[in-house]
Amino acid sequence: MVFKHDVVIVGAGLAGLRVALELAGKVDVAVISKVYPTRSHSGAAQGGMAAALGNEEADSWEWHMFDTVKGGDYLTDQDVAEILAREAPRAVYELEHLGVPFNRNEKGKIAQRTFGGHTRDFGQKTVKRACYASDHTGRVIMDTLYAESGRRGIKVYPEFYMVDLTRREGAVTGLVACELATGDLHFFHSRVLVLATGGFGRLYQTTSNGHANTGDGAALAYASGIPLEDLEFVQFHPTGIYGLGVLISEAARGEGGVLRNGKGERFMERYAPTIKDLAARDVVSRAIGREIREGRGINGKDYVHLDLTHLGKEVIADKLHEIASFARIYAGIDPAEKPIPVKPTCHYMMGGIPANARGQVLDDKQDPVIGLYAVGECACLSLHGANRLGTNSLLDLIVFGRLAGEHILEELGRRPWLEAPVEPEKAMVEHIRELTGKQKGERVDSVRRSVQSLMMEHCATFRTAEGLGKARSAIQDLKEAYRHVALDNKGTRYNTDLMEALELRGLLDLAEAIALSAELREESRGAHFREDHPDRDDQSWLKHTLVQRTEGVPRVFYKPVTVTRFKPKPREY
Repeated sequence: MVFKHDVVIVGAGLAGLRVALELAGKVDVAVISKVYPTRSHSGAAQGGMAAALGNEEADSWEWHMFDTVKGGDYLTDQDVAEILAREAPRAVYELEHLGVPFNRNEKGKIAQRTFGGHTRDFGQKTVKRACYASDHTGRVIMDTLYAESGRRGIKVYPEFYMVDLTRREGAVTGLVACELATGDLHFFHSRVLVLATGGFGRLYQTTSNGHANTGDGAALAYASGIPLEDLEFVQFHPTGIYGLGVLISEAARGEGGVLRNGKGERFMERYAPTIKDLAARDVVSRAIGREIREGRGINGKDYVHLDLTHLGKEVIADKLHEIASFARIYAGIDPAEKPIPVKPTCHYMMGGIPANARGQVLDDKQDPVIGLYAVGECACLSLHGANRLGTNSLLDLIVFGRLAGEHILEELGRRPWLEAPVEPEKAMVEHIRELTGKQKGERVDSVRRSVQSLMMEHCATFRTAEGLGKARSAIQDLKEAYRHVALDNKGTRYNTDLMEALELRGLLDLAEAIALSAELREESRGAHFREDHPDRDDQSWLKHTLVQRTEGVPRVFYKPVTVTRFKPKPREY
């Protein structure tokens, strides 16, 4: 079946919905979602949304911009960071007017709290900048925007899984999607396609990401010849529940929680003496890793404690309710009485599909790809640099979702319909027939677990050239194993076996690109820490990595970082 809409948005998280709301009532817009929309991963965001409102103490957008650049270890494009910081208050007030129930302070204004890496006076001390709704900020924003999309009549296709992009003479003309309920393949013909498919944390064994976060948009863009940017920068959040990776938000430390090692020491004082437990996530994650490596884990094991017991039951119930619930459910612990066992967990991808501040996807010559936009975590606007600050992600989705929507409206005025390709589903039909036709072979789960284990061992918090080389070689073997994958489920309705196989193909491409980008960057910057190159090297490596798929080894090339106001200097905490 062929569906036709002016704009098709893939992904019903906050980025996709914010684009859709900007377009609603002005053009024919539709949203495709791999899961039921309210299950999109944006709803898992706990801590808050940054904006220099100054409701609790003095603040300014310049300080916010500086923190974004410094937090990104100066790999952030500063023109984009300025847009984010300037637009932040507007974004928060927009959401408030739509009905998002932010917490209030005693004066009735939107309450704000401290968060890691956010400071006043250009790094002098912490500042209360995070606007929040208890500790389920993403959930309430998600519900509000989805309700508003329904009120405005936006067409949603739930449980449709994108499996291919279609292009004609370089321009994107639409996509092929599988309807999970039937197994049927459909073609969505559009004038503009927006990718808002989120990150790909499921590439790692331990992650805070939902099961749907398999990088479908990034992988299909990469397969179509579009380069990916800064993939070596993978953020590990310091506080995932030990053994599971379920996130304990930075909000816990923002409210006064502290990290303690096996000796009961508040060890962050050694690594970040100024802002301690509220240092940037890469700093805290490596500090935890070092404590564990040097034998100061809890009872000699590979985790530390997040201690909230001194906050009291009332504060925890009021401001950290969801965190407390997770601790009880997944760790069997009441955080008001006992500390929570935590360990870094794969959380966020700073890299992705290269795009400008208007959301236009860029090709290998840095020219916009006609008809294709990317927003949210799947996109790389060079905003988050080498390490994203907490509470900048929700802000990113709302600010740049709106700006992309505005530019799409401008572009549609000069964008004619391009002819649809002949038999757009043909290649995917043949690939599915190949997967389901085998009676025996490799199992998807086995190959996926192998690549997740490799990435966790060699491409996580600590890296070396030797380990990254081993990972790349092993990934090549796994790509060969994928060619021999066989499925147990040969059916059509809700065939998750087939969906996982198609996801795996993209994950293997992304794993190879991450490992190669990390191996070639011979320095340490932000979330990318090379033990064999422990220092940051601005002279050689103040540049963005781009990796493009080829028939052989992927092509790697670079582009400069945009530096406007803040010259790179050593990080101090």
